[in-house]
Amino acid sequence: MKIVITGGAGFIGGNLAHFLAQRPEVAEVRVVDDLSTGSKDNLAGLDADFTEGSVLDGALLDRVFAGADTIVHLAALPSVPRSVRDPLASHHANATGTLRVLEAARRAGGAQVIAASSSSVYGGNPRLPKHEGLRPLPLSPYAVSKLAAEAYLGAYHHCYGLPVLPFRFFNVYGPGQPAGHAYAAVVPAWISEVTAGRPVPVHGDGHQTRDFTYVGTVCRVLTRAALRRVVSAEPVNLAYGTRTSLLELAAELEAVLGTPVDLRHGPPRPGDVRHSHADNARLRSLFPEVEPVPLREGLRRTAEWLRHPAPRPGGA
Repeated sequence: MKIVITGGAGFIGGNLAHFLAQRPEVAEVRVVDDLSTGSKDNLAGLDADFTEGSVLDGALLDRVFAGADTIVHLAALPSVPRSVRDPLASHHANATGTLRVLEAARRAGGAQVIAASSSSVYGGNPRLPKHEGLRPLPLSPYAVSKLAAEAYLGAYHHCYGLPVLPFRFFNVYGPGQPAGHAYAAVVPAWISEVTAGRPVPVHGDGHQTRDFTYVGTVCRVLTRAALRRVVSAEPVNLAYGTRTSLLELAAELEAVLGTPVDLRHGPPRPGDVRHSHADNARLRSLFPEVEPVPLREGLRRTAEWLRHPAPRPGGA
């Protein structure tokens, strides 16, 4: 089996590449990444065919996708705040990039396309937990670009018979996730600040909730989806129905790190969703064998990696 990962030098992609390389069913792992947010260090020690380039380059995709059985499309320009500052860049990378991938997959003979969407598409819809039948109410350009991407997947399945599977990721965290940049995710950013003895910035009152999902759990689901060739034109939440406030996250980090977390509250950010909590019934029905890594254990593994970064992501 030959599998291509777009964005495969990124945080999730690097972890997934190592997961797939350990499976005897996978004969070849190919990675395409423009390295705008990823790093080849995430592929260290891995026998993978790496191509540097953009998913907007159709000729490059044709070369990389040739003979592939499955494409796991993770290439994207992440971050809600980034999209608020530059909405066109998010649209080109996330919406147009997905369209380019789908066209190349179709030209390659109909390879399966598993793609990352986002819980941010639920946006302002107040219903909890978030189930896939809810009306999306995106609040940011990033969320709009991800909703467009998953809509394209559904359209290509219905119009061309392309086997697709869009996943809505919920606050994925874990080893390999960088901390030291303006758009860093909350878990690595907070661990980095606490271990450096600095106060932790909180956008808002801290009662906003997230459904944190460990990267190793995500990789297990993605690996099974590829090996079993699971197909669904409808999106699937990839989270396990946990609901943790940022104040609760701070308490968990205090327990893991053994040091107080000094929270400094500031104004909420434009485009941020207040609450995120997944209904996981569809996920459980498709992947009943996958058990998620609990939050405290995931935080412990993440903190250990940030203290002593390994040559490769440690998403197990």
